[in-house]
This record gives sequence, structure tokens and C-alpha cells, in this order.
Amino acid sequence: MPIDFFTRPRTRSKIRMFLGKTYFTWRRYLHWFTNGTRYAKPRHADEALPIVIYKHQTPLLRRLRNVDMWLQHNKIVNLRLAVERINGVILQPGETFSFWRLVGKPTRRKGYVDGMVLCNGSFRPGAGGGLCQLSNLIYWMTLHTPLTVTERWRHSYDVFPDSERKQPFGSGATVEYNYIDLQIRNDTDTSYQLSVWVSDTYLHGEWRSEKPIKTRYRVYQSHHRICHAWWGGYVRHNVLRRSVSDQNNNQVADEFVTENQAVMMYPPLLSAENDILPNSHSPGRDSLE
Repeated sequence: MPIDFFTRPRTRSKIRMFLGKTYFTWRRYLHWFTNGTRYAKPRHADEALPIVIYKHQTPLLRRLRNVDMWLQHNKIVNLRLAVERINGVILQPGETFSFWRLVGKPTRRKGYVDGMVLCNGSFRPGAGGGLCQLSNLIYWMTLHTPLTVTERWRHSYDVFPDSERKQPFGSGATVEYNYIDLQIRNDTDTSYQLSVWVSDTYLHGEWRSEKPIKTRYRVYQSHHRICHAWWGGYVRHNVLRRSVSDQNNNQVADEFVTENQAVMMYPPLLSAENDILPNSHSPGRDSLE
């Protein structure tokens, strides 16, 4: 994918976004019930599977410029509700994990509250805001397993400066009910279990299995570039790859994972204390951050 810094990002009108969202939402409903995919159901094992394949955690709170902390505290409420629907789910061989089929629609009636929702390069309060932290965590963990990611949507904008970045740029997965989903298929011969929970300070996750795997994975970025576009903004691009090693740490494969491109919402040399700057140049779809 060549870097596209010639096309100026467009901000879609509210009417167009509403009509587009309605169309794609109902198209997804139809797809769910007609495509023949075996989706994992919200069933849970009596006990956790014995082998931890990969685990990760991300902080719940982070001070962001121009973002009230109450939005992040509300995000924790939303995450607790979502993990109740996903924690402990078993992904059997041949089944597909769908984030939204398991979580369901995040509505106020279910207890979801306003969190931060990214929209057209800025942010606004929205019911269920913050669930992208959960999809980001699941996607990152999955890249370190033999499971197959069959649907993942990248973020249209790069929101946070690298000063606090612990993972490569573009290693998350945005979600928006229900047409922007995260789906993962189990093409192995053993069952996997997803464990996710919220502590006082972190969102935690594990992929567990019935038996150990024979490979190890390291995810890294290549072809990373930042270009100054003619319309005044900056466009960032990279490729994610993963190195596959055997039990003796011998590399056996080097795999392409995905390619990312995003409009930056901050100047490239922005300092750590200025964590987010909504930028009118930033396009993209609604996403829950």
C-alpha cells in the first residue's frame, strides 16, 4: 500500500454517517445468519484451560489532553460489562470468535454509560465508549497464538504520541457495533479459551489452551514512514510482521500480518504531556477508543 498523502481526508456529514451506519449494521445482521460460519457461543468452561499461551495487560487510566477523566472512569464501567460476556468463552476447532456477537449491542438499558468515542478526527461521549481497549487487547494477544484473525479493522487516525507507546503503531483493532467487528477463527485441532478481567488499574487478558504450542511469535513493524501531506497534515504508514520460532528459538517463518495507514492527530514531535489533539484534518469511521 503506497502512502496516500495526496488525497485530502473528507469529513462525512451526520446524515451520510447515519445512513451508512444503518445500511452496514443491517447488512451485518443478514451476514451473521446466512454465511454458514460456526460462531463461538457464550458458553464457559467450569475450569480454566491449563496452558497459558499468551497474556497481556493495558492500563485503564491515562491522562489525555482535552479529555475529561470522567470519560475514562466511565470506560471502566463499560469494560466490566463487556468482559462479563466474553470472559472464559471457549473457541473450539473450526469456530469463529466474533466480538460483537458475544458482547452484544452496548446500550444504556444494559448499563453502558458514556465513554470516549472517536468520530471524524475528534471525540464525543457515547454509550459504550472505550470498548476498543478490549478489542485492541484481544487482537494483540491473538497475534501471539496460532489462531487466525479473519476480520480486523485498523484505526483511521493515529491518536497517541509514541512517548507512551508500548506496542508498534497500528497493532490495535477498532470496533463499532456491529459492522466493524473483530473475528478470530480456530484453525487448530485444540480448543482455546479467552480470559479477560478488569482489576483496579489494568485490563488483563489471556489466551489459554488444552496443550502447549510448539511455536513462539514476535510481532514487529517494518517500512515505517511519516509523510507531510500537501493539505497540511501528516500521514503515517507501517507494516506489521511476526517472526515465528520453534521451541529451540530457531526462526522458522517471518509472516506478513497487516499494513497500516493513518492520519496523525498530533504533530510528529509532540511531547508526552500532550497526549491527544483532535485535528479537523482527520477522517475515518466511528470507533470506540
